[in-house]
Amino acid sequence: MTDMKSTLLLLQAMPRRLKQAVLLAGDLAMIPLLLFLALCLRLDGFSRALHFSASLYLIAALVGGLALLVSGVYRTVVRAFDEHFLNSLVIAVCTYALAMYVMTSVGMIDMPRSTTVVSGFFMFLWVWASRGLIRRVLLRALNLPQKRKPMLIYGAGRAGRQFLAVALQSPEYRPVAFLDDSRELAGTMVSGLPVFDGKRAAELVGRYDIKDIIIALPSASRARRREVIEALEPLGVHVRALPGLDRLMSGQVSMGDVQEVDIADLLGRDAVSPNASLFARNIQGFSVMVSGAGGSIGSELCRQILNAGPRRLVLLELNEFALYAIDRELRAAWPGVEIVPVLGSVMDQVRLERLMRRQGVNTVYHAAAYKHVPLVEANPFEGVRNNAIGTYRAACAARAAGVSTFVLISTDKAVRPTNVMGASKRLSELALQALAQTPPAPGGVATRFCMVRFGNVLGSSGSVVPLFRRQIAKGGPITVTHAEVTRYFMTIPEAAQLVIQAGAMGKGGDVFVLDMGEPVRIMDLARKMIHLSGLCERSESNPNGDIEIAVTGLRPGEKLYEELLIGDHNIEGTDHPRILRAFERSLTQAELDEVFVEVERLAVIRDTLGLKRLLLEHVEGYVPDYTAEDVSGMQIMSARADEPVRVVSMRQPV
Repeated sequence: MTDMKSTLLLLQAMPRRLKQAVLLAGDLAMIPLLLFLALCLRLDGFSRALHFSASLYLIAALVGGLALLVSGVYRTVVRAFDEHFLNSLVIAVCTYALAMYVMTSVGMIDMPRSTTVVSGFFMFLWVWASRGLIRRVLLRALNLPQKRKPMLIYGAGRAGRQFLAVALQSPEYRPVAFLDDSRELAGTMVSGLPVFDGKRAAELVGRYDIKDIIIALPSASRARRREVIEALEPLGVHVRALPGLDRLMSGQVSMGDVQEVDIADLLGRDAVSPNASLFARNIQGFSVMVSGAGGSIGSELCRQILNAGPRRLVLLELNEFALYAIDRELRAAWPGVEIVPVLGSVMDQVRLERLMRRQGVNTVYHAAAYKHVPLVEANPFEGVRNNAIGTYRAACAARAAGVSTFVLISTDKAVRPTNVMGASKRLSELALQALAQTPPAPGGVATRFCMVRFGNVLGSSGSVVPLFRRQIAKGGPITVTHAEVTRYFMTIPEAAQLVIQAGAMGKGGDVFVLDMGEPVRIMDLARKMIHLSGLCERSESNPNGDIEIAVTGLRPGEKLYEELLIGDHNIEGTDHPRILRAFERSLTQAELDEVFVEVERLAVIRDTLGLKRLLLEHVEGYVPDYTAEDVSGMQIMSARADEPVRVVSMRQPV
């Protein structure tokens, strides 16, 4: 028995080309024998079949082998053969039978014409049965653990059946049944496994001691996937999903490709297809620049822009490695478009103007910003100068260079901010609104300035989702700043598409707000991720749980919830159902210039308290978090009489 297993392991380890050659040799040897059996059946005996010449059997072997080879039978992995293999085999057999029939009819070979059909049927049985036997031997006779973990596959469609073929060879998992919502499939057998109604998931989990469920619904809507995930979440099993259907169709999928549930599916909202005319209006055939091109939003903007066919794409980025990475990626994916990588800062207005003129930039998407709330709170001058003054200088450079459209990527943290980062982004919005109200110099171009405001994006740097996944992988704890904190979420591709379309609708000074759906409670998100990992929360009521959720307290400047609008009833719809236009108070350019001059003066003397008072005066709704150093001089009490002073940390501002 050991020798047989060793032989099988040796055969399994052979190069793929050699395996294909072995199978071809076996088929070439069997096809003449199958023809002989067909002749025996047709002529009712062995003796008469022996009178046919050897050349007949040689021709049959060559025709049959060539048909199998050309039809792609040998390209199918034996351990995972499925309906694609069946289709290829049927084509090969029909080709073989037809060729033999034609040669018999024209007198090239001498045998009964009916034998061609019978021998073709025998060839089909041989190839199908031989591959099935090899598959069964490899899956059962090799040294696979006998106690493989039982698994359910949710979705008995094409994707589910293809994944089953892969899962059957897994040394770790053993598929036991399909779950499916189709009434037609429930109660049937698919690829040798029973199919049960999806509502019986809890029953099957208990019956088979299931620890893993794979969702094989790659083409289902996000809303439907959310329903499935929410139904499976309370079962205490590890829920994962298949990759895209394109990978399944390519035959490259493996167990290692199975992904954790996409958190975007928990939002349950399908993206709206882009409006083609809006999407291409400021991009197609134009020279486009993206600042902050190496960031999460900036890099996705670049990908979406290139899909719209620009003449040139200019990448402006301060981080050298981020610029190198995105430049290399884009050049490989879009070799036909001119891509210009530029290492530089948005604070250098003279260089920006020269760059925009030289590259003939028509549209600018300004995504460069410091966005991490605690870091900006600890480095307030750097945050305000980069986010607000940097935006102002980039916008002034765009106007001087004759750029047609300038789009600012803003944030929901700019609405009634409690942190310097949010206040700096609101100040950057005010900068564009002020410029939009100021007519250009005589003979100059009237640049359309607009801004797009939205919340968190899934998968961005600093997002809670990858952080929670890392913490779960390490065994916890998951850190949540407050039990009631909520956030808006959107996928990066959807946000980038909406930004591009909103920019195309701008008239000048517009504040566009993206419809982010319903806010998500971060504590609920953490618990869902624990449950979908097949684990349970460790708490006072369940001290033996797997992962603890630790509440660490709000960070400096952090809010319990975010908003997208300043004030009430100041919005209107647009041509896109997910994009709204807001109407909010703005500053004049003279007022804005005074603010920025004062910011630079305060930066020289590092007067953090003065900076916060300045923001308090000009940013509507700003409620700063004061440090102990801020309140050491009691003059801060006069900054806002109706607001209590909150001491949130003892840190020393840099």
